[in-house]
Amino acid sequence: MVVADRRNLASTRTHRPERHALSALPSVAELLTEPAFLEGVPEVIVGGAALEAPVRWVHTSERDDIAVHLDGRELLLSMGTAWPDTDAELDSFITSLVDAGLSALLLELGTRYLEVPTAVRAAAQRHGLALVVLHRVVRFVTLTEAGHSRIIAGQMAALRARDEVRELFTGLALRGSPADHVVRELARTLGAPVVLESLAHEMLIAEVPAGAEAAALHDWERRSRGAHRGNALEEGWVVVPVDARGKRWGSLVALPGPAHPAGRRNVLLQGAIALALGRLADGGVDTWSTLARRHLLEPLMAGRFQSPEAAAARLEAAGVPVAGRLLYGLVLSGAGRTPADVEAWALALGARARALAITSRTGAPLTMVLLSNPQHRPLDDDHLRTLLRAAPDGGRVCATIGTAATDIEGALLSLHEALDNAPDTAAEQQVHWVERRPLARLISSLRDDHRLLDHGERMLTPLIEHDQRTGGDLLQVLGAALAHPGNRTAAAKAAHLSRSVFYQRLDLISRLLEVDLEDGETQTALHIALLSRHRA
Repeated sequence: MVVADRRNLASTRTHRPERHALSALPSVAELLTEPAFLEGVPEVIVGGAALEAPVRWVHTSERDDIAVHLDGRELLLSMGTAWPDTDAELDSFITSLVDAGLSALLLELGTRYLEVPTAVRAAAQRHGLALVVLHRVVRFVTLTEAGHSRIIAGQMAALRARDEVRELFTGLALRGSPADHVVRELARTLGAPVVLESLAHEMLIAEVPAGAEAAALHDWERRSRGAHRGNALEEGWVVVPVDARGKRWGSLVALPGPAHPAGRRNVLLQGAIALALGRLADGGVDTWSTLARRHLLEPLMAGRFQSPEAAAARLEAAGVPVAGRLLYGLVLSGAGRTPADVEAWALALGARARALAITSRTGAPLTMVLLSNPQHRPLDDDHLRTLLRAAPDGGRVCATIGTAATDIEGALLSLHEALDNAPDTAAEQQVHWVERRPLARLISSLRDDHRLLDHGERMLTPLIEHDQRTGGDLLQVLGAALAHPGNRTAAAKAAHLSRSVFYQRLDLISRLLEVDLEDGETQTALHIALLSRHRA
């Protein structure tokens, strides 16, 4: 009766450590390297993966019913003096130890057995239980003392590590550190890639080592959903929610990496708390979306990606498909739509987009957009008019569209084309397709050629210096004249000058540059110079 009661109590195993705490425990293999264990000349009979089992306690017993007194994760020391006699009973004995959650069995040879019983070896092998023999007599109290010292030292180290992690991320939260910095610190602390994702499993912010982006972010949505479901294919992933006050805003995902003394999940939880506090402090402002757009588009525009495959993986993970799509660079000038409005507009078209509010070289507000359309549905003027009609100030928005592309490098060129040719302001609703302006497209493709920049500098220096010295507008007048080469009335209007004053400015330009402004080749050279200066 007493034994039965003990079995019922043992079945609860209320003191077993949680999975995230097991990393603080030494493994069987680690304990065997302790000097006290080495004195016994240990020999591994059944090892392999079984030696990686964590050990939470070292226990000594000769009883054949010891299983009812175990609570799991123990290393059992025995001389086998009271073990059963028959093979069947030995098999049942080992099975009971495995069922109790034993991590390893250490048998000291010489007292009852000179070698491991065949039934014990076979049962341990069948169940994957670590089995070790000691060839030299060692006081078991010495082994238990050494084992417990190692276990307690690991737990103390884990406590210190948890305190350090909590202090780090509490400090980040109190300082109001942005989400990208919190994610970066998480990746540094864990030594592994970390991703902050939305509820739709779209990457918002990712901190991934250079060269690992393509592999880490490939097919992100499907793999993330699998990890949330505990899919064994994503072994080593750690996922924690980011929520507060009953509202979930997203998830933090740590990809496989080294063990951490504080526990990888515990580290990620501290980061999630810092992010949640940051969201509460933002007062409803969606800084995550803004940071996500910056982290996606700014590195792309600056060429800060190791390979096109890595950049494509990052875009795909953020919900902007690349493979089999038409990609457009788009810039809105004037008082246009917000990035969120543009992304909603793209969804309504059956497309996807990421938009970012930026400023032009003169400080004017622009909205830069990377648009991904299905190949069977290319962008057209009608699509763009639906966007421009919803502008808040009566439609004074200009949309500049780069050439359609089918890969990352083409998309990058399309973005640069749109930025290079976008005006700072819009006098009326306009749509400019760069591919319909062959000279502007050519200049964009040569944007980094020093000879082009040198040409613009040499031709325009007299006008630049005059405008700087007098606060004049000769560059603006020249641009208006070249934009309307056969219509001086329209050119004067574009320059916001009367015809007489406009002609005076042209005469001054002709004298400063020492050129004939009616000459076609001179007009082309000046037009190229102005375009190259704008892009520089």
